[in-house]
Amino acid sequence: MEDYNKIIESLNVHFKKANNIRIIQPITIENYYDVENTVIRLNNGEIRFGKEKEVVKKGDVLFIPGGKNLSVTFGSGNAISLSNDDFISRKEQYFKSIHLNDLNEENVESFTYVNFDAKVFDSVNFFASLDIPPFVIRNNPKINPAVATIIEETNSSLAGHERIIKLITDHMVVEIIRYVIKNQLFVEQLATNSTYFKDPRLIDIFAYIKEHLDGDLSNKNLASVANVSEDYVGQYFKMLTGINPQDYIEYQRMERAVSLLRTSKKSIREIGSDVGYKDTAYFCRRFKMMFGIPAGKMRRRESLMNV
Repeated sequence: MEDYNKIIESLNVHFKKANNIRIIQPITIENYYDVENTVIRLNNGEIRFGKEKEVVKKGDVLFIPGGKNLSVTFGSGNAISLSNDDFISRKEQYFKSIHLNDLNEENVESFTYVNFDAKVFDSVNFFASLDIPPFVIRNNPKINPAVATIIEETNSSLAGHERIIKLITDHMVVEIIRYVIKNQLFVEQLATNSTYFKDPRLIDIFAYIKEHLDGDLSNKNLASVANVSEDYVGQYFKMLTGINPQDYIEYQRMERAVSLLRTSKKSIREIGSDVGYKDTAYFCRRFKMMFGIPAGKMRRRESLMNV
């Protein structure tokens, strides 16, 4: 249990956004994707996800780790099937933001979502690093109220609402981790990844990558940071994290690119350069391969569900 406490204490949790969404028309998004972790609480109607079309029922919470690409159907009845790209271009036809008072309106299918980051030492995306697939949490007595409080405070102008949102989001993340442990979901891998907190050399590598995404992140440079041989650093990194360092670096670069696309007015060329891609065309190809949509279209959305 001590390892799990170390994991929780090391996490930096950042609330991103939350909203109530009315499902205007049933839709299947074939390759749903978001960088942030997403908690979706179904208020009315139906959601199905994954290859097996697992059903989310009223009061259930669907947890989708950041970086997961999956099929999600919102709404009951015959659903129109669209790619992530097509949905983003026409999402106003399918989703509509609604007020808290309208959540329980009869015959209205709706859900509430919360987006957040959870990073080890503010460097490693925790849930993505564990390779945890999406799963349903049914009628949880602590997570459901947390989602309700977050959305209520998001719509509040009272003093301290941002502080409350931060505290409740932290609480919600801890409850998700407790759920994973209690239900023995991927516990072995979770325990294995506690090595993050036992080897300071790995933390040094994470910090170096974060600070030098626009620079040379070759295995040679990483080896010098960790004080290991260039031939060994790839094996060392993968042994502790489960992925090779260059795959991790590309994910971090693309995540930073998404953040810049959403928050800055820099050109695609400038953003590509800022995250280490001197060839803009190559950056654009890799971006679309990872996210399923061009960088320009990602810029037009703050969130998949934000309407």
